[in-house]
Amino acid sequence: QLELVESGGGLVQPGGSLRLSCTASGFTFALYAVAWFRQAPGKEREGVSCISHSGGTTYVDSVKGRFSISRDRANNTVYLQMNNLKPEDTAVYYCAQKQGRFGCIYNDMDYWGKGTLVIVSL
Repeated sequence: QLELVESGGGLVQPGGSLRLSCTASGFTFALYAVAWFRQAPGKEREGVSCISHSGGTTYVDSVKGRFSISRDRANNTVYLQMNNLKPEDTAVYYCAQKQGRFGCIYNDMDYWGKGTLVIVSL
């Protein structure tokens, strides 16, 4: 069983930055694609960004140019660098992985973290 743990959330002013981390136990975490999702109050969860086995990345249009995903295989960690944050980025952010999936996907994830809260406000 893979356990994912997110960290790095918090309160930040508009225009600020945060770096989220997703750390996992288990060697398979480094093998497969990892995705970040977010869920704002009263809204459905949406896929935000993903990094594939080979390092390819995808982003939802609303965060392109502001967010950057990366991974450190040696430390079993995936990061989401969030710059120029906006109030509409306020949400609980989750990382997730589908077992055996090398390419990016935002459906049918097998493993989820518990989330980290990001609040963008004055």
